[in-house]
Amino acid sequence: MKLKGNMHSTALVTGASSGMGLIYARQLAEKGCDIVLVSNQENELQKAASDIANSYHVRAIPHYQDLSLPDAASSLHDFCKAEGLEIEILVNNAGMFFFKELHEEDIPKIDIMMSLHMSTVTKLSILFGEDMKKRGHGHILIVSSMAAKLPAPGITIYSATKAYLRSFGKSLYFEMRPYGVGVTTVCPAAIATPLYGLKPGLMKIGLATGIIHTPEWLVKRALRGMMLKRPVVAPSLMNVYLPPMIRLLPRDVESGIWKKLRR
Repeated sequence: MKLKGNMHSTALVTGASSGMGLIYARQLAEKGCDIVLVSNQENELQKAASDIANSYHVRAIPHYQDLSLPDAASSLHDFCKAEGLEIEILVNNAGMFFFKELHEEDIPKIDIMMSLHMSTVTKLSILFGEDMKKRGHGHILIVSSMAAKLPAPGITIYSATKAYLRSFGKSLYFEMRPYGVGVTTVCPAAIATPLYGLKPGLMKIGLATGIIHTPEWLVKRALRGMMLKRPVVAPSLMNVYLPPMIRLLPRDVESGIWKKLRR
């Protein structure tokens, strides 16, 4: 990975204390980047930063923060400025997931998801993007999902917010391109992370058949696409054939599937 700017480039990864975010942090550290790890899981965050610093001999800075708060993006940007951190790579990875029919009591959780997936990502991309534009180089990576093209019951808010990210990232790509800044939107298919709460047996079958891929597999391809400044990275054949197949399902069939799943 060839990075412009400082010899020791700094990458900021949100949701970096576990799951795919931790893999992004590790793979970037392996390539020689210093890492700012941001998460609301304080104990896991400290351990992840320590492990990365010891394993890859880079600077790993843990920053505990709730990214769903309204001022989260400006607060994080201010922190980096105060610490003298010049962010060359911004990985917008933090997210949440739940699968259920929506009810009034879910509104607080919905607010958190919408803020975390949309508002904070938008503001972070603008704030750090402005710094990159002034320098004439940098990379912004936005983690969307195949679900962006699959609006479905049970993941109503999740798929809608991921659709926003896909649209935002693809548009921002063209705005930032003249300034030498790359914006890449990643649309993973099924990835083996704890986020989805899949049973171990089903996870094993999915990995064995290639329906589900490992986070390492996805992150490697995402970072390669990012460095090539590709607008969208959508690895896995599932991204090709599953969305059109789902769209062809009759409404009665889709309703029947949902009735079975919600029991």
